[in-house]
Amino acid sequence: MLPFSSSIARNPSRLLLLPASAARASGVAMSTSSPPPATVSVEYAKSGRSTCKGCSGGIASGALRLSTSARDPRGFDSTKWYHVACFPSASHPLGLVESIKGFDAIKEDDREELRELEKNHETDQTAVGPLEEPSPKKVKTQMSSPAEGVSDKASVSVEYAKSGRSTCKGCSENIAKGSLRLGTSFHDTRGFDNTKWYHVVCFPASSYPVFPAENLKGFDSIKDHDREKLRELENHKRDSKAADQSNEPNLTKEMVHGMGDSKEDAEKNLEEVKLSAGNKKNGPSISFSVSDIKKKYKDATLPSHWKVFDTVIFREQEDVLHASAKIAAFDFDGCLAKTSVRSIGADKWSLQHKSIPEKLQILYNDGYKLVIFTNESNIERWKNKRQNAVDSKVGRLDNFIECVKVPIQVFIACGLGKGKGTPDDPYRKPNPGMWWLMVQHFNSGIKIDMDQSFYVGDAAGRENDHSDADKEFAKAIGLKFHVPEEYFGP
Repeated sequence: MLPFSSSIARNPSRLLLLPASAARASGVAMSTSSPPPATVSVEYAKSGRSTCKGCSGGIASGALRLSTSARDPRGFDSTKWYHVACFPSASHPLGLVESIKGFDAIKEDDREELRELEKNHETDQTAVGPLEEPSPKKVKTQMSSPAEGVSDKASVSVEYAKSGRSTCKGCSENIAKGSLRLGTSFHDTRGFDNTKWYHVVCFPASSYPVFPAENLKGFDSIKDHDREKLRELENHKRDSKAADQSNEPNLTKEMVHGMGDSKEDAEKNLEEVKLSAGNKKNGPSISFSVSDIKKKYKDATLPSHWKVFDTVIFREQEDVLHASAKIAAFDFDGCLAKTSVRSIGADKWSLQHKSIPEKLQILYNDGYKLVIFTNESNIERWKNKRQNAVDSKVGRLDNFIECVKVPIQVFIACGLGKGKGTPDDPYRKPNPGMWWLMVQHFNSGIKIDMDQSFYVGDAAGRENDHSDADKEFAKAIGLKFHVPEEYFGP
């Protein structure tokens, strides 16, 4: 039998199976060469889907971003993206910024921003040390004009925090109830809006279109002294990029907690703040994040363009479906489509009225956003046939949308109504939960024009109606209500 070391010499691949200690014992030299350094590049984000590894916030489409790319031992390239202000230059020295991959392809003012980052890094090296990566909490945002395309993709707003549950994406600390906060909203390709909240002084102003402050959504709704603070911050960011960090805690305290003269004043202000939708009635705030989105409803699998939030199944938005202040909302069964509880299947339906395709196309061309709000408790109740119930419902809706040739947003409430031992599902009509979900997270924060918006449904509480759920749904929201015969009739 060959000695162990001789065996390795004849078959070097065996070394891959050895722990380091065994390799040393065998007398075989281990490679001590360090992996090649990461490649740093700069570019404008091609979409809004990338996440900054420094602050965990989204990087807006068109925003300037830096990346580090390194060869993974498993054989592929690993790339990490950063906002410019969040880039860990202590761990990944930039050197001459002119040598960064992609430098020649960016605008001159953005090149100056990188040169400024290089200067700051050289200054900080004596205090930080070459191997210490700064915490995202200590990263200073820098004022610069946003990259082309950001203003079209990102919506930046200012408001008073409605609760103490939100967390600042810049410093990871809670944002106190009633505190002034800035938010960035991006439309996710999966069909919903994703919002990141920040303390004012933690906001990454170098990556988003913040100033002039008067352009911020919600600016007209905040108090005069808070408007002045935003203007002061604007001046501070423009004139003092390298402000002494020792002043930052005091500035944070002033900006975040300087709400008013008293707690009563802050509470009074909160009562005056309306939902971004601007409806006549305020609905409950619905907490929503990307991590809440599921691909299956319990044990039932959905088509790839359908997703689940809580007890609601929703259809991902098509690119041609735009957010709008004008909402034309409809029930499905008995309103847009003739269906029967006795017939199951994606093709078991027909148009309720012949005029439906033409009328929906006219609404869409007139700038309305079309939305379907429909109940389907069978998806919850049919535990042994849940997949059949899901396939039937979403199949009918997909086929209907294909038939009418217009993009439509769809929400299906799968929960049960209040019964013995069963709580009332907040999303099931007549409860207005689906509406508030749409308004707060699926309409890009656009204020709803309640005078032009309306809802059409067949459950109006008439003699032969199965319920008054549609009429009460519209009433709970404050929408004008129509029955199908009235709206689609001759």
